[in-house]
Amino acid sequence: MGGGGREHALAWRLAKDDPSVSIIAAPGNPGIAELAECVSVAATDVGGLLQLARERRVDFTLVGPEAPLAGGIVDRFRDEQRAIFGPTRAAAEIETSKAFSKSLMRDAKVPTARAVIATEPARAKGAVREFGLPIVIKASGLAAGKGVVVCETLGQADRAIDDMLVGHAFGVAGQEVLVEEFMSGEELSVLALTDGERVLALVPAQDHKRLLEGDRGPNTGGMGAYAPVSLASDALMATVTERIFRPTLAALASRGRPYTGLLYAGLMLTKDGPMVVEFNCRFGDPETQAVLPVARLSVPFTELLVAIANGDPLPSDATCAHSGAAVTTVLAAQGYPEQPQSGATIQIPSDLEDVLVFHAGTARDATGRLVSAGGRVLGVTGLGQSFDEAQLRSRDAAARITFEGRQFRADIGWREIARDARAS
Repeated sequence: MGGGGREHALAWRLAKDDPSVSIIAAPGNPGIAELAECVSVAATDVGGLLQLARERRVDFTLVGPEAPLAGGIVDRFRDEQRAIFGPTRAAAEIETSKAFSKSLMRDAKVPTARAVIATEPARAKGAVREFGLPIVIKASGLAAGKGVVVCETLGQADRAIDDMLVGHAFGVAGQEVLVEEFMSGEELSVLALTDGERVLALVPAQDHKRLLEGDRGPNTGGMGAYAPVSLASDALMATVTERIFRPTLAALASRGRPYTGLLYAGLMLTKDGPMVVEFNCRFGDPETQAVLPVARLSVPFTELLVAIANGDPLPSDATCAHSGAAVTTVLAAQGYPEQPQSGATIQIPSDLEDVLVFHAGTARDATGRLVSAGGRVLGVTGLGQSFDEAQLRSRDAAARITFEGRQFRADIGWREIARDARAS
């Protein structure tokens, strides 16, 4: 369920693993329609999705976005003994409430930045002055990846607090805010499949949140990602599993919220080791578009998802390595992220090689033309044996795909390039 680039990548991987699989997407998009039957049921229509699963005798359901998880779709499906991949509403609070997530990490001694949770502007502004600058202001609830503001001055911090708590810039998501110490280092995204106890981390990726090259401009839902990341050694990944994933899952279980599905850890690699920036309760977007094409699993991807959806343990012999490299460049609409425009005609060349084009915000108009229909329109994933090959293919393909006002970053993976330059 879902209709973005993440869901297109998931459908692509399912079809690649088993070309005979029959996929229904609700609501899907024009790209997914090439792999699946798209049904016009919204991802947030829990009752409609449940009825669809009944009528079509669906074997298992894979939840893409966070909104239906927050709405309790897993609970509803399980009430009818229907196999579904994802956490319950209570377990999904690890993403839907940053305040809950921070409290959980404190109790489980999971490494993360200090933070103050506030519902009153005066308390939040006092915390800013206590922690010092720079500082991070976060809306506690779901804000489509945009409820985080990094502030360099007291004025910026005070405005961000007032925007959330007084101006309600993020609606109910910003009724409670976190004032969090700034962490410096490189970010790493680790997506892990879990049955609640066992953990299978997929290929680590790095996201690029800022709109403009060089990590400038406003925060977005993500302008691109690449995988694997050379910083993520086997030793580091073992540390992430043992110090972050396992204690977090144990803490959720101890609170009566056993977690199954995909747990996403957004990490900061600090001088003191990996620390959690945030958890998400679903596959990352756009990280999934870079991770799934290079993830080499010892057990088929579909088999792993079905096991978790049925409440079975992950196979003990399941491992994940990587094959080559992938770089995903996001093509965004004119005006994104503040006021994205839609309706622009999209032209995709037919001769792209070693490139996967994942549809995110696209639609067909009345004449059948492919047009933009969202802020992030396409994810252009270049593949290669090396990072350099993958980046070149992604960047060149992104430049050849056209629609009015398109925006993209030509520097996805720039830190990896800088590391290579220093190494040589």
